[in-house]
Amino acid sequence: MSIDHAEWAAYLLAAVDERQEVAAITKQVDELSIDDAYAVQAALLELQLGRGDTLAGAKLGLTSAAKQEQMGVAEPVYGWVLQSSVIVDGEVAVGELIHPRAEPEVVFRLAQDLAGPGIGREDALDAVEVVLGGIEVIDSRYEAFSFTLPDVIADNTSAARVAIGAQGAPPRSLDLSTLGCVFDVDGEVVGTATGAALLGDPAECLAMLANHLGKHGQKLEAGWIVMAGAPTDAKPLGIGTVVKARYSGVDAVSLKGV
Repeated sequence: MSIDHAEWAAYLLAAVDERQEVAAITKQVDELSIDDAYAVQAALLELQLGRGDTLAGAKLGLTSAAKQEQMGVAEPVYGWVLQSSVIVDGEVAVGELIHPRAEPEVVFRLAQDLAGPGIGREDALDAVEVVLGGIEVIDSRYEAFSFTLPDVIADNTSAARVAIGAQGAPPRSLDLSTLGCVFDVDGEVVGTATGAALLGDPAECLAMLANHLGKHGQKLEAGWIVMAGAPTDAKPLGIGTVVKARYSGVDAVSLKGV
């Protein structure tokens, strides 16, 4: 049975537009391969860009053992960051989402293009302008926030919103593997981690993404942000909830659900 990538992309976009959770694709087809899942993701991105959105960058998901365990998967996933998803006022309109969750993110802003294959950690760092702290709001479109690896890939890795700190630091001024992160929800610490939680070093995540895109003739572009993944578990974000991610060496980031 062949997968109609455009049909499933429209299915997921309708879930976003209608703010209504839907059944996972894998519950409705005999098989959804990883390649098919990325093809659905690409078709979804095409629909979103066709409506006037633009790309702000790219992202990895499930790069930490904590996230892989939480979501029941065993490898990272890759997706895209739309300009419309970037938060500038520190507030998240919860009613625009289905079941939002917030998590801290290590973010890179690129000074130059980065294209695989063959990218290593040092190559990745050479392309980085600054390392920033961030918070991502994920919002799986699937019922009960339950999905397989191909499902979450097709759904653009549950991407929804992202907030980024005002000030960062040059990449080689930090030891990224020991970069500390403390995540608070309503003033209570709910998670702590270091950059080592992300494949041992967030720069390895950046290199992995560049190499993944290179296989498909794509590249990371100068000026883009790249989210390396969440080092701690995601937490539900409701109206009035305040989340804060504090990092060693770069600015903290706060978000409030409204």
